[in-house]
Amino acid sequence: QVQLMEIGGGSVQAGGSLRLSCVASGHTDSINLMGWFRQAPGKEREGVASFYFTTGKTYYADHVKGRFTVSQDDSEKTLYLQMASLEPEDTAMYYCAAEERAPPMTRIQALGGNLYRIWGQGTQVTVSS
Repeated sequence: QVQLMEIGGGSVQAGGSLRLSCVASGHTDSINLMGWFRQAPGKEREGVASFYFTTGKTYYADHVKGRFTVSQDDSEKTLYLQMASLEPEDTAMYYCAAEERAPPMTRIQALGGNLYRIWGQGTQVTVSS
């Protein structure tokens, strides 16, 4: 059984930075896809960024390109999200997700959420203006 734990949320002023970490524990050998998603109050969940360990490919949502960077620790199955130039619109609960033995996918699938069966509890990010 795999569990995910998000670390690093908090409050920051607009223009600031935060780094989130997602640590996978348990039987993680089969995990080959991890991603970050977020959900703001009253809005649907949206993909932020994801990493496919099998190919080393990274996917970003348009609204975070150039501001957010995802990185990983392959051996520890840890996924990081470095967020810079934060905007009040980035305020949301951020969730980490993972999938085991995921086949190759499109960018839309990687950021769509439906591929992921393992989810963390989330960490709040609040950006004030």
